[in-house]
Amino acid sequence: MAKKNTIQIRQIKSAIGYDKSQAATLRGLGIRRMHQVVELEDTPSIRGMVNKISHLVRIETGE
Repeated sequence: MAKKNTIQIRQIKSAIGYDKSQAATLRGLGIRRMHQVVELEDTPSIRGMVNKISHLVRIETGE
């Protein structure tokens, strides 16, 4: 089996004061608290979610 590419995403800024859909996007990515790192499969849908909230998160690693 081929190894799937993954990315690590860290929340660096609070969603307080932003649109509720942005907070929902954080929850959809599995991020529950500040500075939490989640490792997700690198797919176009995940990249789209990250692009929507790029001001709130940082991609730690990416292939």
